[in-house]
Amino acid sequence: MSTEDIKTNVTVTFSPLQALLAAKAGATYISPFAGRLDAIGHIGMDVVRQIRTIYDNYDFETQLLTAAVRTPLHVLEAALCGSDVCTMSFEVLNQLYDHPLTDAGIETFLNDWKKVPQ
Repeated sequence: MSTEDIKTNVTVTFSPLQALLAAKAGATYISPFAGRLDAIGHIGMDVVRQIRTIYDNYDFETQLLTAAVRTPLHVLEAALCGSDVCTMSFEVLNQLYDHPLTDAGIETFLNDWKKVPQ
């Protein structure tokens, strides 16, 4: 497909060998489903890391799209291993910036500001 300039996403991927075949065929994106692998007792991010290693070893241009992200930890691990994209729910997206220490810090700053003479 890449010879015809048609962008393709090989989705519902669960193994690094599927990703290898997709890259060899010229896929634009590969979408390993990390969260679904976790749900059946595998470590989904291990597959993502293996795919990244394979793609780096052979300089494949296929972009790594980590799919079925279920937790902020998946996002962190995907970023650390070089995933190009993550798909996630709005709930997980909100959890990326929500942190109890940030909330406490803002509350402290606001309370301190109230003490400053106006």
